[in-house]
Amino acid sequence: MRRVCLTLPTDRACGATIRAVAEEAGYGARSFGVEVHLLVLDSSGAEVLAEHREVVASLPTVAGVVVHHFDEDDQRTFLREVIARSGIPAPDHVLDLMLPDRVSYGACTNRAFLIAEALGCTSVHRRDSDSRYQYLDGEPVFPLHHELTALGRRAADMTGLVSRSRLDPACADRPVALVGGSFVGEMSVDVEEIRRLDPDVYEDVVGLSIPSGYPEIWRRNLIAESFRGAGTAPHTGDRTTLMSVSPMRVDMCNIALDREVYGRVPLPPATDTIGSDYFLIHLVHDARLPGVLHNRHIVNFHTGERRSDAGFLAYQLRFAKFLLSAPHFNAVYAAMKEAGDALLDTEGHVRASTVAGFVRDSTRVDRSENAGRLAVLDRSYRTLGGRYATAAGVLVSVREQLLDEARQDMEEFALLTDAWEALTAASRAHHRPELGPDLFHEPVRGIA
Repeated sequence: MRRVCLTLPTDRACGATIRAVAEEAGYGARSFGVEVHLLVLDSSGAEVLAEHREVVASLPTVAGVVVHHFDEDDQRTFLREVIARSGIPAPDHVLDLMLPDRVSYGACTNRAFLIAEALGCTSVHRRDSDSRYQYLDGEPVFPLHHELTALGRRAADMTGLVSRSRLDPACADRPVALVGGSFVGEMSVDVEEIRRLDPDVYEDVVGLSIPSGYPEIWRRNLIAESFRGAGTAPHTGDRTTLMSVSPMRVDMCNIALDREVYGRVPLPPATDTIGSDYFLIHLVHDARLPGVLHNRHIVNFHTGERRSDAGFLAYQLRFAKFLLSAPHFNAVYAAMKEAGDALLDTEGHVRASTVAGFVRDSTRVDRSENAGRLAVLDRSYRTLGGRYATAAGVLVSVREQLLDEARQDMEEFALLTDAWEALTAASRAHHRPELGPDLFHEPVRGIA
């Protein structure tokens, strides 16, 4: 039976989301006859973790659904064994990259990738804790429907299963590697506030993420589309497009990837950096692997913490690191775009060593470019005043650290990419059929 991993990484209270994603898992098992492994990767504090354990324990048992709720101790136990089995150099450093003591959007998803390998899954389907499903005619609209319909199928066999095709016929024999949608509702709360306070400052700040040399009309369009998702229109019916999916059209709260992609290249493990988990979307696009774009968009919302002063400052740091990562990632994306089909070997597999080389090359980006970005950010935030001026002061105080980390993050991404195929192979070897669905010798917390 086909096994798939529906994962929800979290570090905050999200009992309602756990219940909703469990409902989506049940839908997938019933409708497609697959075994859905619902994987909750929990980095919450003790009180919230206890609440989540109660929520997971209360979930109804559903045929074809296996629930795993792993706290960080569970995840560390798994990672230590897999890393030791892989035989890779610098095992302690790799463990730190996989389970850092700071927020890392890429690292939490990388852990899901390795656990999915150990569970024998063929795909990973990711949701986020600050999202809800849309409803149509009183029923939730689950993205899993399109993900399970298309993922792994030969693109040419999708005729009649999608609304339209914009795929290059030369790619028709390749399997669908990515299925995704976006979000509707609130755009990023802090970025939206900048736009509302001063549209010119907004253009200056968001424009720092756009590669240099773009024609002005393209640059303005990219700025206008950034951070906005799919708008606010409600779901009224399915629309699906077979295509090379643009990274601007999908969100990591609403995405599924085939293991042929994540089994060969990880996500960047950068800490405190928004957008760092979008790398594989660019890789799939630039390698001309087929994807399906759908409109079962997830509803985005922001927790109270995101609106607090502490949440504001935390986001501004992550946003600044995103802007400083841009010249490095843009260099990699440009190299991957130029490589195109050469990113794949003769059997259609992604060449991880080629990707690692591009990442390593990006560390040579001139540091002065990022120093200029920080200067623009400082000037812009002081123009806005108030808590933005406070954030500017905080960013100045860690200026050198930020500049160092922008390069170091790419060096560590290259290192992890070099080790990744050994880690995924060790994860697959970790699977023990005699233990059933569990990854550990002792029963995991949750439902089996």
